[in-house]
Amino acid sequence: MKKILGTLFLSSVLLTACGTEADRVTENLAQESDNFNTVRKVTVINAIKNDIIFQMSGRMSIKADRKDKQLEVVVENDKGQYQKHIIGLSDNVSYVVEDMEVKNVSKYRYEINYNPHMWVPAVPKPKYVD
Repeated sequence: MKKILGTLFLSSVLLTACGTEADRVTENLAQESDNFNTVRKVTVINAIKNDIIFQMSGRMSIKADRKDKQLEVVVENDKGQYQKHIIGLSDNVSYVVEDMEVKNVSKYRYEINYNPHMWVPAVPKPKYVD
């Protein structure tokens, strides 16, 4: 039994050590974003018209749901409550997510920008003052 446990332990150590620095950095960045510690910007693009449909920026967690063909964006408000925004994806709609290094950005403020040629612009009006 000790031999089996020792072999399992050694295997797990070797597998962990085989990961690259890039793998560790990628995991750390993903965790920071999912904990709302990173300012990000998501841009949704209509590939047929080469036009931006939608942009959203702020501290957010972003997950691609390939099964339902949608992008799920979660933001946290100043009361510790969460809001989920769902962006539908199709064969001609894609997206880009950027990690932005911006100072003095409130954890509880985010901005949504629609293409003014396609939609009416909207900026959520929080009930608090920064």
